[in-house]
Amino acid sequence: MSAPTCIAPSGDRCGEAATWSAAEAALYWVDINRFLIHRLDEASGAVRSWFFDQPVTALALAGEGCLLVALGDRLIWWWPATDRRQDHGFQLSGAPHLRLNDGRADPLGNFWVGSMKNNVNADGSAGEVAKGQGSLYRIAPDGSVSQWRHGLGIPNTLCWSPEGTTFYFGDTLEDTIFAWDFDPASGDISNERVFFAGAAAGAGGRGLPDGSTIDAGGYLWNCRYGGGAVLRIAPDGRLAQTIPLPVSNVTTCTFGGADLRTLYITTASAGAGPGERLAGGLFAIRTEVPGLPENHVHRI
Repeated sequence: MSAPTCIAPSGDRCGEAATWSAAEAALYWVDINRFLIHRLDEASGAVRSWFFDQPVTALALAGEGCLLVALGDRLIWWWPATDRRQDHGFQLSGAPHLRLNDGRADPLGNFWVGSMKNNVNADGSAGEVAKGQGSLYRIAPDGSVSQWRHGLGIPNTLCWSPEGTTFYFGDTLEDTIFAWDFDPASGDISNERVFFAGAAAGAGGRGLPDGSTIDAGGYLWNCRYGGGAVLRIAPDGRLAQTIPLPVSNVTTCTFGGADLRTLYITTASAGAGPGERLAGGLFAIRTEVPGLPENHVHRI
């Protein structure tokens, strides 16, 4: 495994939502507090950015050059090549007191997304967070919405095991990543249990769980906000490896590159420690094990 390298010093206040587009050989990610989506062209290293009218919190590939974008209070379809933006139809109940946070497509083409107390002010400055106000939603391709979890603080980590039978989901404020059984036919989840509970699982001093991705061996790579690291966690919940980064607030990651062996990692400059000049940048690590292709949401 290579050492972490900052490949785009983007200075994001809160970089999130790392999403690899194999069709474009490009990585998309967001800066929640600056209302931005970035795109890194892998071949040239060039970065382009787009502005939005609200915090941008999550992304999912939708095919034919389209992405599903989670904004603070709604979902939109977005075509980067032309910057066309179209309303999806989902609106978050409880906004602007609440906002959307992390989200991802499942193997069946549904989009899962969590909500939380809105901690981003209208000017992008940081507000307060609170426990117990968020929910976990599943939005089906036909637009139907179901609610699967209540009482969340900061929802993060949405990913599926390689065989598509386990769903992982975390609450940053609870310092816990949960696992559920995922029905590959219906897309329903059941049998909630604790998968990795921070300090109790040996991650003391390594911050709190933020975004995650899964490798081809079924190991979960979890970014640690305030912990300056990515943790590689075995399918049985055992801490297998700690990968330190030179910045404190590590936010999301995903595998990319033609061989899916480049781990792209977003970070946050907000609350960074003294001397962390690369905080908020996009990092990359070459890994020995490949990741999994990104799931796509379906459009009908």
